[in-house]
Amino acid sequence: MARFVASDGTGLHYEDAGTGQPVLCLAGLTRNSADFGFVLPHLDGCRVIRMDYRGRGRSDHAVDVMSYNILREAQDAVELLDHLGLARVTVIGTSRGGLIAMVLAHLHRDRLAGVVLNDIGPEVAGAGIARIMDYVGREPDLPDLDACAAALAHVHAEAFPGVPLARWRAQAEAMFCEMPGGGLGLRYDPGLRDALVGQAGAGEAPDLWEMFDALRGLPVAAIRGANSDLLAPETFEEMQRRHPGLIAATVPDRGHVPFLDEPEALTAIRAVLEQSR
Repeated sequence: MARFVASDGTGLHYEDAGTGQPVLCLAGLTRNSADFGFVLPHLDGCRVIRMDYRGRGRSDHAVDVMSYNILREAQDAVELLDHLGLARVTVIGTSRGGLIAMVLAHLHRDRLAGVVLNDIGPEVAGAGIARIMDYVGREPDLPDLDACAAALAHVHAEAFPGVPLARWRAQAEAMFCEMPGGGLGLRYDPGLRDALVGQAGAGEAPDLWEMFDALRGLPVAAIRGANSDLLAPETFEEMQRRHPGLIAATVPDRGHVPFLDEPEALTAIRAVLEQSR
């Protein structure tokens, strides 16, 4: 199990596999390194590094939950690169990971060779935020992972039509763990909810459009699930207008977020990897 200690003393877990072009995978808000299990087999010829953010997966819970923010998580990513002796990487950022990639472009652009944004942009639709806040920090009232898979399949049936139950079972295992006494536990610190609520009431948020604009000149792809409730079509269009070289891909029959092994997603990822060599 690979770990390093961030500058504030928080122990962080990461996975480091393969050889070749370095790729740093940054997961969704409540997710972890398992978030990239479906795309991993398609990243041949790459050294793939997958980080568990502080408070997620096998990383330590932070002493201060307010450090669960994209600025600190971006700093953790830079410290991981320093730990590994990597000057530059291509980042594949899913949702929260894409926001962190924008922070990196703004503050540490020299560390980026290219960026893939998976169903995220500088504006986040209100419907998506409401859906996320409905579940963050709350253990699902389900007996086991099989029941969780069935629930995921039901809840996402409209946004993700035709996804087999086996895939939802794998997704459930990546997101939750079965508890010894029954029921499911979170694979992240429930204090993440307190951090989100606290940050929402803390005043003016960072200008994410300014951070997105810092990606100009880099190979960048933006992937959107056609049924996404987080990345609105008008935001996606504005991203393409502001970044003329943007590789834009829409994945049919996917909501938030595409699994990244869909043909449209893979084509976009491979284009960025080729341009960022």
